[in-house]
Amino acid sequence: MKAGNVIKYTLSFLLAGVLVYFAFRGVDWKAFWDGLQQTRWAWVALFVLCSVLALVLREERWRAIIKPLDASAAGRADVWDAVNVGNLVNVVLPGAGEFLRCGYISRRRSLSYDKALGTIVCERACDMAAILLLFMLALAFGWDRFGDFFVRQIWSPAAGGMGQTVRLALILVPLLLAAGVWAVFRWRESNAFCGKVAAWIKGLGAGFAGIGRMEHKWLFVLQTVGIWLMYIAMSWAGLKAVPALSNLGWADALFISAVGNVASVIPVPGGIGAYHYLVALTLQGIYMADWDTGILYATLCHETHAVLVILLGTISYFCFTLRHKS
Repeated sequence: MKAGNVIKYTLSFLLAGVLVYFAFRGVDWKAFWDGLQQTRWAWVALFVLCSVLALVLREERWRAIIKPLDASAAGRADVWDAVNVGNLVNVVLPGAGEFLRCGYISRRRSLSYDKALGTIVCERACDMAAILLLFMLALAFGWDRFGDFFVRQIWSPAAGGMGQTVRLALILVPLLLAAGVWAVFRWRESNAFCGKVAAWIKGLGAGFAGIGRMEHKWLFVLQTVGIWLMYIAMSWAGLKAVPALSNLGWADALFISAVGNVASVIPVPGGIGAYHYLVALTLQGIYMADWDTGILYATLCHETHAVLVILLGTISYFCFTLRHKS
């Protein structure tokens, strides 16, 4: 492993450790254990079912993007296994799973690695748009409840510096990306590195073009909507599983799901620590739930999903290996 990657992943684990510390430092473990014993496990089973359905829809959506580029690479079993193994790797090395599943799906296929990566970038762009849409819907349906929290904790310049950071990021990130792309294509002929990056960007563009060449674009939209409906349903089932939060409804699950998915953007292994802290903070700040209840809910949802991902990823790894043994 390159030194840069070692540093990156070391910092990622350190960040996860810091977030775990802040999330769990004030937990009353007796209250936590008592709450766990009162958990309604039938609702946890529903949570697992919704998680599996979300994964199936993700696999089908990725197949829909890949198919116009290379039908031979869009086998359902291979795509399913690639998704699961990628998720398994992301539990330990955040972001690395996306590159690994590109390798899995382009292996022995005419689909290039860059095009495969382009399809994943396309997926992630759709997911980022979905997270923003979730936030807007949650704020629209419950501004009286969520609006003050959003302004005070996230958007306001007084929110511990976070508000100013969010504002600057929304302006600077697009400008820096645009400037970088312009520079790469400006000097692609005279600079070998820029030439390689330009070729990579073109491969990504070809991956994005897979959407335009799909036969049933409406199906892609429905699959994306279905994925995020499952995420909201997972949050709702988790709320019903914890008696102290069971009075919360779909609008609340919508907002909590949006907050929880923000944790996926933070580069820590499997979202650990980040998810727990953000979700517990939301439940405490908006719903006046005590911190122990918030951590119980976050732990129940996060660890149940993590166990499912590890189990499916391990099975898919062996299935893919045996299927391509020759």
